[in-house]
Amino acid sequence: MSGFAIVVIGASLGGVHALQELAAGLNPRTPAAFFVVQHIGRHPSVLPAILNRCCALPVMHACNGQTFRAGHIYVAPPDHHLLLKQHEICLSRGPRENFARPAIDPLFRSAACGYGPKVIGVLLTGRLSDGAAGLHEIRERGGLAIVQHPVEAVCPDMPVSALQHAGADYVAPLIAMPGLISKLADSVVLGEEALPQITGAEHG
Repeated sequence: MSGFAIVVIGASLGGVHALQELAAGLNPRTPAAFFVVQHIGRHPSVLPAILNRCCALPVMHACNGQTFRAGHIYVAPPDHHLLLKQHEICLSRGPRENFARPAIDPLFRSAACGYGPKVIGVLLTGRLSDGAAGLHEIRERGGLAIVQHPVEAVCPDMPVSALQHAGADYVAPLIAMPGLISKLADSVVLGEEALPQITGAEHG
């Protein structure tokens, strides 16, 4: 696990468009494995196909017991929480959290518990407060938190809740996130000090 960072991404209302914009800018050489929870409930999901059309990294639904690799994006399948345990993906039909399954907090918590300072948590647009508790756990265990600037979010509830209850190391617009994630992943792998905080205001 010393060779790459763990980037966990959560989104809800407005998230598909936000994920497309984020994924389109990702550098395939970024030393990170990416894990995505988009609130979809039991509904069939074509999110990997949507993201594959705009992203240079391969995108797929996560499979139980799958060993994950850097340079890939793993998406939570319908009606399953996506967890990370012992270098493998674990899918769970555990209780809904924040009225959702898949939910963001289980992914964020499992990443924080398993990988501590190698985790970069990214929270995007959405209703209510899913992701706030998970981001808090990531930061408590030495990881970094990036929150989409609430002003540009389709629904600012989740970003605002996260900032109120967990705080963030970086508050950034979507356009700045791919480059920021790449630089942070490099820093995580090399054990270097993180970048100065970047806020939406600094990007105009």
